[in-house]
Amino acid sequence: MTTNTLIIIITIIVSMLCFRNRDLFYRLSLNPYNITRRNQWERVLTHAFVHADYMHLFINMLVLWSFGRQMEMVAGMLGGARNYWFLALYIGGIVVSSIPDIIKYKDNPYYNSIGASGAVSAVVFSSIFITPWKSILLFGVIPIPSIIFGALYIWYENYSSRHSNDNINHNAHIWGAIYGFIFFGLMEPGLFLSFFGKLLHPVF
Repeated sequence: MTTNTLIIIITIIVSMLCFRNRDLFYRLSLNPYNITRRNQWERVLTHAFVHADYMHLFINMLVLWSFGRQMEMVAGMLGGARNYWFLALYIGGIVVSSIPDIIKYKDNPYYNSIGASGAVSAVVFSSIFITPWKSILLFGVIPIPSIIFGALYIWYENYSSRHSNDNINHNAHIWGAIYGFIFFGLMEPGLFLSFFGKLLHPVF
C-alpha cells in the first residue's frame, strides 16, 4: 500500500467518525487559540483529516488520489524511500498552510479550520512544478496547461481571500500551493533549472 493510499484511507475514516461525533470534530480542528494557549499542537496536523461533509471529503480525496500517485513516483526519483519524501511533501503542506491562521487567529477562541485542502494544494502544485505543460481539466471538462491552471488558481484564491465570505480557507490553499511548488526544487535544486527549461519549451 502506498503512502498516498494510506493517507486517503485514514482521512476517510477520521472524517466519517467526525461526521457522527461533533466533540471529536472540534477536538481535532485547527483552533489557533487552543494551539497557542493550551499547547494543543497536534491540531496542526489532525485538522487535515477532518472534513465538513461528504462532498468536501470526496473532492479533496479525489484530487489527492489523482495527483498523489504521480508525485509518489517523482519522490522515488530523489533516492531513498519515496514514502518519506512524499510524506514530507504532504505533512509539510499541512503545517505550512496552517501557519498564517495560527498567527492571525491565535487570540480568537471561536475560530476553527478543517480539511486537507492546504496539503492537497501542495501535491497539485508539486505536479505543476514537475510537469508545467501537462493538461489539467478546468471545472472537470476544459483541458488547459497545468501552469496556466496554477496561475488562475493563485489569482482566484488571492482574490477570494480578500473579497469573499464563503468560509473557505483560501489562504491555506495559497500557502500550501507555494510550499508544494518549491518542495522538489529545494530537495533537488537542479529541478529548478529543469522547470525553467520546460517552461521555455512548451509541449502540449
